[in-house]
Amino acid sequence: MNARMRRRNQAGFTLIETMIATLVLSIGLLGLAGILAQGLAYMNVSQYEYIAQQKAAETVESIFTARDQGQLTWTTICNVGSSVCSGGIFLTGALPLCDPNTDGILGTQDDYVSGACPDAAHTDSILLPNSTGVFGTSPARIPLTNFGFKRTITISSVTGISNLRTIQVTITYRSGRWPSMSYTLTSAISNFS
Repeated sequence: MNARMRRRNQAGFTLIETMIATLVLSIGLLGLAGILAQGLAYMNVSQYEYIAQQKAAETVESIFTARDQGQLTWTTICNVGSSVCSGGIFLTGALPLCDPNTDGILGTQDDYVSGACPDAAHTDSILLPNSTGVFGTSPARIPLTNFGFKRTITISSVTGISNLRTIQVTITYRSGRWPSMSYTLTSAISNFS
């Protein structure tokens, strides 16, 4: 009986033990592959999130600069048709990202024709370097509308404070498996520069 047990202990792994070990290892590797794929998807989203953050900040800075330079009066810093004030110049709703037109202010009436950018030259784009890696005379322009980028500007009054309003800029976009992502920047603006 002792000799039989010794032989059994020295026999090594059985086929079932090997199959179970392979199954456990496979499950672990598949889990690791899933985590890697999820990480790559989030890395892809991060570049669009960064663009959305920059475009929202650019919009708010455009409004502040126009106010500080006297291009905007307090009665024009609101949405068109708003109950906050009667002379608003900022359009409502989600609109494509267009470059500023003649007034130089993002998101105003003169930037759009029937809710769209006037032409491809006024569509906000990402500039990519040429084949040599340099921003030369002909960089590649990729319109942000290709990724579904849209901007919504909402300007509202602050209850009880007549010289203060909030500016909320929401940038929405598509990225990979996520059909709709958004970034919102909220700021306060006063009548005084």
